[in-house]
Amino acid sequence: MTSDAGTGFVHTAPSHGDDDYQLGVKFGLPMTYNVEADGSYRANLPLFGGQHIITPDGNEGPANVSVIKQLAYSGALFAKAKLKHSYPHSWRSKAPVIYRNTPQWFVAIDKTLDDGMSTYGQTIRTRALNSINQLVEWTPATGRNRLHSMIEARPDWVLSRQRAWGVPLTCFVKKGALPTDADFLLRNAEVNARIKAAFEAEGADVWYVQGFKERVLEGIVNPLDYEQVYDVLDVWFDSGSTHAFVLRDREDGSPDGLADLYLEGTDQHRGWFHSSMLQACGTKGRAPYRGVLTHGFTLDEKGMKMSKSLGNTTAPQEVIGEYGADILRLWVAQSDYTVDLRIGKEILKGVADSYRRLRNTMRYMLGALAGFSEAERVEPAQMPELERWVLHRLAELDAEVREGYAKYDFQGVFQKLFTFCTSDLSAVYFDIRKDSLYCDPKDSLTRRSCRTVLDILFHRLTTWLAPVLVFTMEEVWLERFPGEESSVHLVDGMRRWPRSGRRSAMCAGW
Repeated sequence: MTSDAGTGFVHTAPSHGDDDYQLGVKFGLPMTYNVEADGSYRANLPLFGGQHIITPDGNEGPANVSVIKQLAYSGALFAKAKLKHSYPHSWRSKAPVIYRNTPQWFVAIDKTLDDGMSTYGQTIRTRALNSINQLVEWTPATGRNRLHSMIEARPDWVLSRQRAWGVPLTCFVKKGALPTDADFLLRNAEVNARIKAAFEAEGADVWYVQGFKERVLEGIVNPLDYEQVYDVLDVWFDSGSTHAFVLRDREDGSPDGLADLYLEGTDQHRGWFHSSMLQACGTKGRAPYRGVLTHGFTLDEKGMKMSKSLGNTTAPQEVIGEYGADILRLWVAQSDYTVDLRIGKEILKGVADSYRRLRNTMRYMLGALAGFSEAERVEPAQMPELERWVLHRLAELDAEVREGYAKYDFQGVFQKLFTFCTSDLSAVYFDIRKDSLYCDPKDSLTRRSCRTVLDILFHRLTTWLAPVLVFTMEEVWLERFPGEESSVHLVDGMRRWPRSGRRSAMCAGW
């Protein structure tokens, strides 16, 4: 029906569809409970009780025909015809699905919490929204708006599921009581302690062992007065609890239970980032993380989704086998991970070429630094202008690299270092100074200054590139500093460069 067509009468079933349900809540329509879990009408329903709408094997039951026959018998049927239209089906079994209201357990995200943790608000929703704005650093920044809008508009969290397996909702409810009654849910610290002890000793499956209800209730309350709940938890509640059992409740966890960073794909704004936020805001009063980094998905070279049937997949093991692990890591560093990434043979060839050019830079420095000792070292003030220009560029890079790593801008860090190695060093500095290195006397100021700068370059570049090219930089480092205790990854490569290293006025001409 539309505003200018139709009868004006609209079929509404508030218990059998979200749109109708929301309309029913808005206008106070009655919520019926006529359809059982097996797809049949409840047994005491007049005329159609016990008849299946959909049979257990997924076929149409007799109930639909019975309804039409009853309408015809009562003279209320105006016309009948078959109409083909789209209908929801199970993604797994392909059987038709009936939407129906069922009793569930919820987290009330707008309920005022009197728990003494009101720094970010007094409800789960306000705590989450304030944490998003005030506590969490978002990379990229668009992630903030995405999660904020989702939590701002979301309904209460449905915690329960009716599944054959899962983490149990460890609840007992009083027989005959309504969910609105104060004594509906058994709240007893001694019972909870027994459940916790049993789970720690025997695992969560102990909940399903026959006689467990009597085991934990006996001597505290009458087991006959309570029903054991066999619903299971939403799996996202389980994954959203990681901040507690990974960080908060471990001796080697973070002191305040906050993660420095949560890192996942863009789909997790609706998933892990979301459930973790709600869970932590309910139990700790704030977000479980200080930072969230979101990355895109990996596509083929043409930007198509990878599929085995299409033959366009690129397996990490194959890349490592052909190129080595550092090439795969460098591909990540070269890519803009905030959007979907592309990978394929031609792209990897380009990455391998970049890698070879960086490796050649390090190989050149290793050869030029053979036999270098502290006795050769020259103070910057005594160096020729060319060497002071290189040190100035290093000082500039120092600030840019540290800032880039701090902001997870690996692409920016790599681009700056690659340009420096291929342009400033290989095309300019190495080319100018190669004659001095090969021909000048060993004690000449120019040669000693050059080797001093090369030593500084070596230390900086190996430590700056080590987070990306972990194996290559370790190999390069051990060529100069061998030993079982030696490793580039044990060196603080992010030490701040002295401000005196910058000489902007002198280097303006360069």
